[in-house]
Amino acid sequence: METAITTMNSTETVIITTDSSLLRLLQLSSVSLPVGGYAFSQGMEYAIDEGWLKNKIDVAQWVGLQIQQSVARVDLPVLRLCMAAAEQQDNERLFELNDLALACRETKELRLNDTAMGEALSRLMGSLEIETPFERFEDISFVVLFAIAASHWKIGFDLAALGFSWSWLENQIAAATKLVPLGQTQSQELLGELQGDINQAISLSLTIEEDRIGAGLPTIAIASAQHETQYSRLFRS
Repeated sequence: METAITTMNSTETVIITTDSSLLRLLQLSSVSLPVGGYAFSQGMEYAIDEGWLKNKIDVAQWVGLQIQQSVARVDLPVLRLCMAAAEQQDNERLFELNDLALACRETKELRLNDTAMGEALSRLMGSLEIETPFERFEDISFVVLFAIAASHWKIGFDLAALGFSWSWLENQIAAATKLVPLGQTQSQELLGELQGDINQAISLSLTIEEDRIGAGLPTIAIASAQHETQYSRLFRS
């Protein structure tokens, strides 16, 4: 897609080439997308309250492990398979993959994180006239709807995986910035350091077949479960 822009100081017209699917990816991955990702810490709040995470290094290890062992082994493989199913308009396959994604959430709060964001994205997709095969108020995984939206906007898997992972990472670092707390400079350093983990996660996800989808992170599951009854908290999860 080409966009013509006339500069203010001359009559010269500058032609800028943009990719509409890339712009849609930026929209879908933006922290301003009204899906409520900022409201969840995925157990991090409890870990920090208990003193498990005390500084930037601890946060890097905590988040990096989730990228490698959860995002790469659950979310991104599900994203890839759902995009393929959406392109083929295979609704039964999408239902199966939605069940699989939700079954991989190890606690009530981690499931709530997924379905609450899914519900918000579902409402948004309705406003944007993106059809889904799911019924209203049904529990739907955020990653499944992200895949349907990405497929609708003709975004390739590599870019969709990059956008999904970046959005997840940005929300986690935003939570750590408030909770540890971290300075803005440290937060930006963390985002830079963990970018390499995202690339590795996307590569790893391509090797994960459906029967190998799953993750086992007991400490994070315990932190999430304990957070459900934590006395004072900023985040829903």
